[in-house]
Amino acid sequence: MKNITIYTGPMCNYCEAAKKLLSRNNAVFNEIDISKVDGAMDEMIKKANGKRTIPQIFFNDQHIGGYDEVRALEKENKLQDLLK
Repeated sequence: MKNITIYTGPMCNYCEAAKKLLSRNNAVFNEIDISKVDGAMDEMIKKANGKRTIPQIFFNDQHIGGYDEVRALEKENKLQDLLK
């Protein structure tokens, strides 16, 4: 199983949708709320090659993207293979 990290923020519908999507695919993930963890936003931006939107999702150290990218992987039946 991959080490999954999702950077989230408060009142973010896309963050909630991404967490639900990962959960329904039996993915265990570590959530980092950028509003509560000092330096988390800067860390996320650096790891995501400058992307500032939330959520930002990583499988191991591979940047997957946000909700739209993970949803597209699910629709294309590629998400389960990435989760292995």
